[in-house]
Amino acid sequence: MRIGLLTSSRADFGIYKPLLNLMVLESDIELKVIAFGTHLSPYHGYTINEVKAQNLSDIDEIDSLLLGDNSSAISTSYGLTVIKFSDYWNQNNFDLVFCLGDRYEMSAAVQAGIPFGVKFAHIHGGEKTLGAIDNIYRHQITLASSLHFTSTQKYAERVAELIESDKNVFNVGALSLTDLDKFEFDGEKQFREKFGIPKKPYLLITFHPETVNSVVNKQYVNELAKSLKKIVRQFYLVITLPNADTNGSLYRSALHNIKKEFPDNVLLIENFGKENYFNAMKYSQFLLGNTSSGIIEAASFGKYVINVGNRQLGRVKGKNVFDCEFESLSIQECVKKISILGSYKEENIYEGTNPAAEIMKITKSFIQ
Repeated sequence: MRIGLLTSSRADFGIYKPLLNLMVLESDIELKVIAFGTHLSPYHGYTINEVKAQNLSDIDEIDSLLLGDNSSAISTSYGLTVIKFSDYWNQNNFDLVFCLGDRYEMSAAVQAGIPFGVKFAHIHGGEKTLGAIDNIYRHQITLASSLHFTSTQKYAERVAELIESDKNVFNVGALSLTDLDKFEFDGEKQFREKFGIPKKPYLLITFHPETVNSVVNKQYVNELAKSLKKIVRQFYLVITLPNADTNGSLYRSALHNIKKEFPDNVLLIENFGKENYFNAMKYSQFLLGNTSSGIIEAASFGKYVINVGNRQLGRVKGKNVFDCEFESLSIQECVKKISILGSYKEENIYEGTNPAAEIMKITKSFIQ
């Protein structure tokens, strides 16, 4: 069976890894990884090197990302991605193509495949993020897909509503959490030395722009900067930089300025990669930001999360997630409150039994 796998960013590739590890062991699977989007952007860390480091035998690279984060640049990139993938789908045939998440680049690649009858398997459909335009892209991908793997039962039910059928819709849990109990973590000392993180307690921080009501981002960046300048007095800050979203450069600029002002107390990371990110989460005090990884993964590491603003509004959240207004004093109050809580002890609502193995089993049955 001939299977394609679309990966457009550091984020989705890290999630795919447990599934990729199983696919390469299957002698009856001819796998082709199709890398595009920010993977091929030096500005975003040129993460195609991470894809190539997996020793995958067949990788196609499609360069369609324009540098720029205003609406025009993103819309043009979307159109260019459709054009590039129109040629690609015309020349390549697959029994099934995996796609994941809700990025605009992923949506464009999938939409280009519709006239060619490409069968897509969508991972992480049915989710809701009312503060991000990704909500629209995610549902577009769902409607264009033939097979669906969700991370909770509620999301499976939403996919069934969207496609008006529960056929080929499977709740398997979050793929990234597959075999987490077997994950080989670095020792804390080893991890800190690798990235030059001092022994001081640190927060793991990730902020992306809000892309539905994008006019608020200038205000939010100012509030974020004010809060971080206070928080840095108590904690070391490990900050991962934002993706290629509208107004992402506003956040990047503000975070670089924080680094310049507090060079000995801030670490900026373009791309941790999944393994280092999991280590960073494990040894952090807690997470601060507006990223889905905190909501989906942090509970498995016993971590609390401060979820700021509306980007993740509508996503199913565990009891470890504290919602917070995008306002400096509110953020500081939440940090103060969570600082004394210790470790989160309850189960992660996103954990499945073995998501990667379930996806493989269902995929084989679907194709045959």
